[in-house]
This record gives sequence, C-alpha cells and structure tokens, in this order.
Amino acid sequence: MATTSARPLHEITLLSQAERFKGRPKLCSDCGVCGGELRPAMARSCVFVHNQHETLELRLHGRNRRDGDELLFGIYRAIHVIRLRPVNPQAQWSGVVTALGALLLEQGLVDGVITTRAVPGTRWAPLPFLARTPAEVIASAGNKPCLSPNLEVLDEVRACGLKRLAFIGTGCQVHALRALEAELGLERLYVIGIPCTDNTAYPDLMRFLKVVSKSPETVVHHEFMQDFRVHLRHEDGHIEKVNFVDLDVGTLGGERGIFPPACLSCFDYQNGLSDLTIGYMGAPLPPEERWQWTLVRTERGEELFNLIRPCLELGQPTQGGNRRPGMRAYVRMLRRPPRRPPAPVRKFVAWMQRSRGTKGLEFARGVIEMKLMRNLVYVRDQHARLERRIVPGYVYRALADVADVYEEEFGRPLTPP
Repeated sequence: MATTSARPLHEITLLSQAERFKGRPKLCSDCGVCGGELRPAMARSCVFVHNQHETLELRLHGRNRRDGDELLFGIYRAIHVIRLRPVNPQAQWSGVVTALGALLLEQGLVDGVITTRAVPGTRWAPLPFLARTPAEVIASAGNKPCLSPNLEVLDEVRACGLKRLAFIGTGCQVHALRALEAELGLERLYVIGIPCTDNTAYPDLMRFLKVVSKSPETVVHHEFMQDFRVHLRHEDGHIEKVNFVDLDVGTLGGERGIFPPACLSCFDYQNGLSDLTIGYMGAPLPPEERWQWTLVRTERGEELFNLIRPCLELGQPTQGGNRRPGMRAYVRMLRRPPRRPPAPVRKFVAWMQRSRGTKGLEFARGVIEMKLMRNLVYVRDQHARLERRIVPGYVYRALADVADVYEEEFGRPLTPP
C-alpha cells in the first residue's frame, strides 16, 4: 500500500501518545489523512482544523438539526433497537456492524470494506485494513477503543481502483471522509458510523485496564454501562463490574492524563455524518441480552438497514429517569472537581445511581450532554483561540438548559458573543 507514514500501520497503533503525535498539531486524532497520500488535504478536511459538521450536514440532509433529540443524536429518520440473530459471540455486542459489512460484500454492493481488526499478538490495538471478503469483515468483530488511522487505507482503495466502498469508522474519520468524498472518485460510498468517545492510545488503554480490573490480561470486552458500572467480560465468560464512582481516575492522571486532546475537543460522539450509526448507549438493559441501537440517518442508511433487517430481531426503545438534575450538578463538578469520597459514600452513590439513575434513551441523552459540556470546558481552558473553528453551533443549543448554571459557575456566557 502506498503511504507516506514513517512506520507501518501495525506499529503506529502500538505507540504512546507522545511518540504518535510528535510533530503533529496539538489537536490530532490520527484519523489517517496525514499518514497517506491525502496529507495535502488535511487542512480542508480535519475536524480539528475547521469543524465543518453543520456545512456537511446541510449537504448530506438538506437541512441542519432541529431542536429536541436531534441536537444530541444528530439528524435521523428512525431509531431502532436491534440484535443480530444469532449473536456473534466474538463481537462487542451482537455483531451487527461486521455482519452488515459482510452482507455488502456478499451481495456485490461494494468491492471492499474499510474496517479494523486487532494487531497480531494483541487484543485491543487497532489495525485498519481493506476487507475484500465477507469472512475478513466478520473476523474483525470486537471493539478496539484506541486511536486508529482508518483513512490511510484510502491509499490502497485508490491504488486498487475500487469504486464502490463501505467505510466503518468514528466521527472524526467520517468528518474528513465526507469533506473529501467528492474528490475520491467513488461511484458508491456507504458510511457505517460507530459512536465514539474518549478513545486513547493503546498503552494508555492497557494502563486503564490494569487500574480497573483484577485480571486485566483476561479482559476481552469492556463497556461503560447504563447501570453506572464498567462491565468487563473475561475469557471464561464471567463479567466483572466496577462502579463508575469507584474508578480511581486520579491514578491515571485524570481524564486529561489519559485521553488525547483531540478526543477532549470532539463534539460528535453520535457520528452524525454517517449513513447509519450503530452502537449500544440508547439500548435497553440487561447487557447480557446484547441489544444495540441504530440511528438511520440518510436514504443510503435506510438501504443499509433494509439489507440487514432480515438478520435482526427488533426490540423496543426504553427510557427512564431524569437527566437534568444530574447534568446541573455535573456542570458544578467541572468547575469544582470533588475529592474522591470514602468507600461507604461511594457505595451509597452507586446504589442511588442504579436505583434512580437514567435508563435507555434518557441515559444516552445525559451522557452526550455531559461529553459536550466537558469538552467545551476543555477547549475553553486549553485551546480558547480555536473555539470558533472547532465547536459547532449545535453544541450551544444542546446545552441551553444549563446555560444559567454554567454562567453562575464559570462567570461567562455559555454562548460566545
């Protein structure tokens, strides 16, 4: 594969943040544009140089987000709760994403699928590649929550002369892909979006698992779940559960010590520029039932959903609780971070969260609002001069309900003048 990378992809994703971002701009998620032949297009495609989300959204949908759930979830035509039949036991959830990519190849709708497998010898280090057979896509199942230069694989797509492509990736990757779509010479492009928040470099993920789990070397999947616990699935099938409030984030240097600046400056957890977003956060519990949720966004997204529909079991969206009191408290916590409480207090807080906390779609709304607020605060603290270029307008509209408490705590308006 033609590339301008100093290292092959299977080595890049093993590097620390310091090694990986040496010589790069301060805000970089290593989406892959800078590593290949598309490097000259970086300035006009990178979400951290100029966030064009609302311009691209207008081009994709003919309009921008309406008030309500679209401010948090992005523009969508339908929301479904889904589960693959049968469940792929190797997948993070039920395996819908990779099953869909495989179907596109099986039915001859695409010539290749850009997806992500694990670097040989690892479980979590991502290795983006161009899958040409359904079996290759299925074999890539399983989450790799680390920075991955998926767009670098476009060099191979162009070298092979492929014209029909499916892309599976995160929001920052999809933003760049959409910005460059007209220049790629593709006859057909399907974009399957993965919701993404707080990715990190592979060594930092290993640090996190060592702090969180009693047996980090046997963890095969992990997720921050709606019962306010991290669920860690192990090789023998048992689930280790750790309360959010019990996580010793300070040992890791806090959020800013483990997550890259780009991830803390991202405002597209929901992957709003994809044709179809497939994740878990708005799906109902219990997690062992492997329900997922999908947001159908475009006409091409409807085509994708109809393609996979015969392989799916459909569930019902659920919601419960009220995110608003917790969100107001969260804004105050960002301004005055509390000390880690003693164990008895943490136990009580965890019980309260599980018994009275949000569920289903309301949980998803709350998490997205918190990420938007946290990242807005981070940008203003660390990269204030970039705010006008990298914070899309929908962020301020989405956070309008807590504008008063933000102004009270931070002494400035939520919306810039």
